[in-house]
Amino acid sequence: MIKMQHFSLRVRALTGAMVAALALGLAAAQDVAAQKWPEKPVRIVTPFAPGGGTDVFARILAQRLSETLGQQFIAENRPGAGSTLGTEHVARSPADGYTFLMTSASFSFSPGLYPKLRYDAIKDFTRVSQVVQVPHVIAVIPSFPAKNLQGFVTLAQARPGEVLYASAGPGSAMHLAGALFNTVAKTQLTHVPYKGGGATVTAVLSGEAMTAFYTIETVLPLLRGGRLRALAVSTRERAPALPDVPTAMESGFNYEAIGWFGLMAPAGTPSAIVEQLSAEVAKAMATPVIRNRATDLGAAPVGNTPAQFERFVRDEVARWTRIIQQAGIKLE
Repeated sequence: MIKMQHFSLRVRALTGAMVAALALGLAAAQDVAAQKWPEKPVRIVTPFAPGGGTDVFARILAQRLSETLGQQFIAENRPGAGSTLGTEHVARSPADGYTFLMTSASFSFSPGLYPKLRYDAIKDFTRVSQVVQVPHVIAVIPSFPAKNLQGFVTLAQARPGEVLYASAGPGSAMHLAGALFNTVAKTQLTHVPYKGGGATVTAVLSGEAMTAFYTIETVLPLLRGGRLRALAVSTRERAPALPDVPTAMESGFNYEAIGWFGLMAPAGTPSAIVEQLSAEVAKAMATPVIRNRATDLGAAPVGNTPAQFERFVRDEVARWTRIIQQAGIKLE
């Protein structure tokens, strides 16, 4: 009996040692892979059509990473279903460091919007870095009768359902920013989805829609050029790029909606690659050229760590799921 116990103990010790050795071997293999990465072109998938903020910053980042890492980084648009098609594509892609997702605040909305979502926003992705943060701008054409946000709300309340607001698609950041505004301001703006941020600009300029809750980089040149007029920004403080435009809170509405763009990878992507890419994003956002480019677009550069971005995404998913449930919004 004593010999059998000793044998059992030796087997357990051997098994434990084998598991530890396998774990070390796997970690070493990942480190070797990371040292060689990237060995071929890398895709940065954006789940929206060209022209919106996600696409703009994906291309800025792709160009910079191509220069610093010596391999081509390609921005690839996969729009559809409120950004969930492209997002699911990345979730199902190999976790080998050659496919990433450049997404927006809409990523935080999808768990609350789609009861049959075919990926888990928390478990199926590894966070890399938040690239920038941007305010939304409530904008209209210059001839629009309301001259400020108070006047806009008064007009909308007098014409329930008649004031159309454009978005980049169901479940997009623009859609939810407008839905939240409806709740806060007690208006009944009617949502009209388009395919991408660029199409929403055309819709408002042509009069198809009366307003949109743009992320600032989408329309800043048009605002500066006088083709659109800003009624308010959605952040607690005024946007440095639009210092004369009041916040919604200054205008009397407890409304805050922060846009953001960030980089993610399929769950299981080697941590060494994730850490390396996160560090490269931070360096990129700190360079004067890209920092100035982001500021010119109205964005605040971030470039945080995977852990910081993970906490931010978890908080945003919980917050917007609660808001969506309270507003009773559902998408199939």
